[in-house]
Amino acid sequence: MAKMWAGRTAGDTSKIADEFNSSIGFDSRMYKEDITGSIAHAKMLAKQGIIAQSEAETLCDALAGILDDIASGKLLIDKNAEDIHMFVEEVLTARVGDVGKKLHTARSRNDQVALDLRVYLMNRVDELSERVYSLIAALTDQAEQHKTVIMPGYTHLQRAQPIMFGHHLMAYAMMLLRDADRMADCKRRMNVSPIGCCALAGTTYDTDRYFEAEQLGFDEIAMNSLDGVSDRDFVVELLSVISILMMHLSRLSEEIILWSSWEFGFVELSDAYTTGSSIMPQKKNSDMAELVRGKTGRVYGDLMAALTMLKGLPLAYNKDMQEDKEGVFDAVDTAKMSLEVFIGMISTMKVKADNMKKAAQRGFINATDLADYLTKKGMPFRSAYKISGSIVAYCIENGQVLETLPLETYKEFSDIFEEDLYEDIDLDTCVNKRNSVGGTSVQSIESQINYVRRKCNG
Repeated sequence: MAKMWAGRTAGDTSKIADEFNSSIGFDSRMYKEDITGSIAHAKMLAKQGIIAQSEAETLCDALAGILDDIASGKLLIDKNAEDIHMFVEEVLTARVGDVGKKLHTARSRNDQVALDLRVYLMNRVDELSERVYSLIAALTDQAEQHKTVIMPGYTHLQRAQPIMFGHHLMAYAMMLLRDADRMADCKRRMNVSPIGCCALAGTTYDTDRYFEAEQLGFDEIAMNSLDGVSDRDFVVELLSVISILMMHLSRLSEEIILWSSWEFGFVELSDAYTTGSSIMPQKKNSDMAELVRGKTGRVYGDLMAALTMLKGLPLAYNKDMQEDKEGVFDAVDTAKMSLEVFIGMISTMKVKADNMKKAAQRGFINATDLADYLTKKGMPFRSAYKISGSIVAYCIENGQVLETLPLETYKEFSDIFEEDLYEDIDLDTCVNKRNSVGGTSVQSIESQINYVRRKCNG
């Protein structure tokens, strides 16, 4: 098959070179964006008198027909084509003749590729954002349902202080809110039209780049043609945003894996989001969470590949930049699937409140409150801290817990202790008196839920 770029060379490349050079296997997913961009370009050419209005109408009608035929399956994309741009142009020329060859006037594949990728990724950002907000809603619903369930909060994976399970879930809702905000910010910088930059230097034709950008829904145009065709910051930025999102999902995956183990027994995942063992009938494995945790490394690899590919490229376009697509497509697909799995997994997750409460009771996680009790009675905090630590050591040695240790024993450590200390170190009291903004009390959790829902509803 003769190459569309034949002229300076005969266009005859070896079969292996053709396969190596081809991108149709992955860029064919941008067929809608490519055709939509070509329709806008044809309209601009006619508006500026570069081609006749009748020619533009012929091109637009034929392009719309190609779009419909691909979408319906009537027209199959030829995997032997070099890329989706050449495939569409070849089909167009076959259908309308020489007028089809006029479509590429005042543009290059360089700005065409950059255009298609920007539009495609902006649409995918919208899809990702929608799923992020759905996951936030699932977390928020679970948090509201379990805002009075006490669990141990951890630092260094050691039981630290009592918190509400709803408070823990809302921490992830806050992380995901930032992810959604980063996506919106990323899309804002992505929303710049490169079409009309041509190969690198602009064009001698009297084009209207603003009109074409407006037709495609862009807010701005690239103001430097070299930058317009060579910029892939938006790819790196999106990969970075997705990597942070996946990091958050991976952290939650790790906790879900721990919580659903026999050792913790804090939650039970729906059978729909677990698997079994081929030889151990008692197993219920949290494989979906484990896969998300594993796929996070894959997305990080996509980010590093893009950064490494771009770091040594001179201006403007280089063929290396063909390597921008597979990684970002993979990251988008991975994040979308991970979010979809997570939405269902969190929505159907059962919380074992009794197990959480028992774990909280066994960890001396009200020791800080014991120290605070002495401090409020007038003792310096460091002295109160030391006495509380000594009491904890005594309880461990004698098989006691703070809540059941007799008052007489407390008084052996300090005369300040009175009967009211038991109210102060009760776990419900410990949690609900932490009513500072962002704290773990029920009132604070309700405020957090209201805050997140307001943010999600715009």
